[in-house]
Amino acid sequence: VANREVKVDLGQSTDEAGELAYLALEKATEDLAKGACDVLVTAPINKDNIQSDEFKYPGHTEYLAEKFAEEEELMILASNALRVAVVTGHIPLEKVAGSITKDLITRKLKIFEKSLARDFGIRKPRIAVLGLNPHAGDKGLLGSEENEVIIPAIEEAKESGILAFGPFPADGFFGSDDFLKFDGILAMYHDQGLTPFKIISFEDGVNFTAGLNIVRTSPDHGTAYEIAGKNKAKPDSFRAAVFMAIDIYKRRKEYDALHANPLKSYSRNDRNKRDISVDELPEIEEKD
Repeated sequence: VANREVKVDLGQSTDEAGELAYLALEKATEDLAKGACDVLVTAPINKDNIQSDEFKYPGHTEYLAEKFAEEEELMILASNALRVAVVTGHIPLEKVAGSITKDLITRKLKIFEKSLARDFGIRKPRIAVLGLNPHAGDKGLLGSEENEVIIPAIEEAKESGILAFGPFPADGFFGSDDFLKFDGILAMYHDQGLTPFKIISFEDGVNFTAGLNIVRTSPDHGTAYEIAGKNKAKPDSFRAAVFMAIDIYKRRKEYDALHANPLKSYSRNDRNKRDISVDELPEIEEKD
């Protein structure tokens, strides 16, 4: 990536490390765009030292969305136990309530359902939607977002054929076995979904970006400077990210092949392009 001698300071955040992380990411996405590789598995980045005039994003997800998003991206944390997506991603908590709209939730539900079917092989996924406020608003006593935004979004999603349910209070939902009854869980904000996910699936959790025209996964942990070079880091999550990227790539090809239109389009204007003309077709006897 960089034809120069590099000094590596284990467990230290340096400007040089941030620059090299950006250059590596640029090279990887360039290769992906031109078909030199099939999938992208990103290692954790330091969201601080990578910032520059070229990279002004809160994370990989937003950077990749600008390069490869078909319509809109969706962050999904997935493991063998559960799949959690978030309506709002890397934004301050104070901006969450003002950012959540009926339209945004509905769009995220559509992306989530499509990804669960196309990328994870679930024919008709059941999606649980979490509330924003404690006790999911307690019928308006603890907040109005559920009644005014979240429930209307769920109802609209159901009308379009999506099996969406909720809103569920986040604490009780994860505190019981309710999360095992659904194929996907849509949380309203980052920590609401990722905290329980990492408690349950930290060892084999994978960060997957849905809504892109490429396959990108990443381990669900950070840079972990405090254990760098101490032989304490575990490879499980990164290994799971590699395997999941391969699985999703294969499922997408199978899904797209199964749902492709097997009939070629044809119009009267194409008649001269055919090997046989209409005049050459055998006549059909008309019967009384």
